[in-house]
Amino acid sequence: MEFNEVLRLRRSIYGLDKNVKVSDTKITKILEDALLHTPTGFNSQGQRAVLLLGKGHEKLWSMTMEALRLIVPAASFKSTEDKINSFAAAYGTILYFEEDAIVKGLQDKFALYAANFPIWATQSNGMLQQNVWFGLTEAGLGASLQHYNELIEESVKQEFDIPSTWKLVAQMPFGNPVSTASPKEFVPVDSRYKVIN
Repeated sequence: MEFNEVLRLRRSIYGLDKNVKVSDTKITKILEDALLHTPTGFNSQGQRAVLLLGKGHEKLWSMTMEALRLIVPAASFKSTEDKINSFAAAYGTILYFEEDAIVKGLQDKFALYAANFPIWATQSNGMLQQNVWFGLTEAGLGASLQHYNELIEESVKQEFDIPSTWKLVAQMPFGNPVSTASPKEFVPVDSRYKVIN
């Protein structure tokens, strides 16, 4: 695909199933290439990711469901349950993390920029997520981005043996798209930028 086509097609897709026609090797390569080539402040390379497939993917969304069951009233839990089940129906999930030890090390080493390092780390992680999403889209897969971070971070670290210094940033369920993205309204693009000669 042309880049502009990938850019247009990359949308949040919530209707996903496991019937993918892309190999696990290809999915892993998309993730590896994005990790290697996404820029980071000071070339810090603090982004981290975990690819969950099969039982690991199912376990993540089971854990998330149980965590939500503790805080969402039973009378209104059906919509929450349906939403989590839709993520569990996907083929896999990519967990995105940031290595806090790298951020803190840079803050100590370059005190003048200390306040900026968490911002730059967030920006770099967002670029990683976007690059992976582009790769999944180009491969014909659908995805969405979720943020159950504080709710599940400790149980995720325990279940999947994640280092304590990795801070959970986002979850990206992905799979074969069985629905299309909702219509999107756009603010006129010419009101969002300037060209200055």
